[in-house]
Amino acid sequence: MLNYNPLACLPSSEELPDSDDTPVDNELQDLIPGLLKALLAMAWPERMDWFFGVDMGIYYDPDLPAIVPDGFLSLGVERFYDQNLRPSYVLWEEKKLPVLVLEVVSQTYRGEYSTKKAEYARLGILYYVVYNPFRRRKPRLEVYKLVNNVYEFQDGNPVWLPEIGLGIGIEQGTYLGIPREWMYWYHQEGQRFLTPEEDKKLAQQEAQQAKQEAQQAQQRAQLLAERLRSLGVDPDSLT
Repeated sequence: MLNYNPLACLPSSEELPDSDDTPVDNELQDLIPGLLKALLAMAWPERMDWFFGVDMGIYYDPDLPAIVPDGFLSLGVERFYDQNLRPSYVLWEEKKLPVLVLEVVSQTYRGEYSTKKAEYARLGILYYVVYNPFRRRKPRLEVYKLVNNVYEFQDGNPVWLPEIGLGIGIEQGTYLGIPREWMYWYHQEGQRFLTPEEDKKLAQQEAQQAKQEAQQAQQRAQLLAERLRSLGVDPDSLT
């Protein structure tokens, strides 16, 4: 963890730029971390001690520009400050390093496998996740864990992250009506969390199935009552 002099006059998050003004050049750089954030809200509906930033600046030195990963997760911090939310993530205010950072590789290489990886390791961020949708022969998803100040590749899909209590991986699915390979959080048993639209669809299917089962039960009861009447038995007298 980086140390800061509490007596130093350091700028606040409100006084720092909230972006590096670099536009994303691939829509997935916004959609993939956005999905992970939405899934966390569903996985941890009662927890208020986490924050997931999407394309948000992380300030670690008052004299240097922020680093801006495509997504990052912090634990042990306030989820919301107020109705205006966070303009940026300032380490000397938050006092917590992100536990995970995510980079989605675009067609314009931005140092995801070199300079950014080295910078995140120097800061001490535990997990570094890189997703490259354009790869064909090498793994598209790479998860690294910081061990003795060096990132070590974690094999598997999904990869279980014990310090977070979730797994992370990729598979085919549908999000915002788009069928493709997406990144998801996973239960320890390896089952992924459903997207908001999948969860809604499942709830509708379960409600429809319950309705059909109730209708079938009512029809069976009516048939039984008619059978009893044909035998000269009043079904109402049996209740």
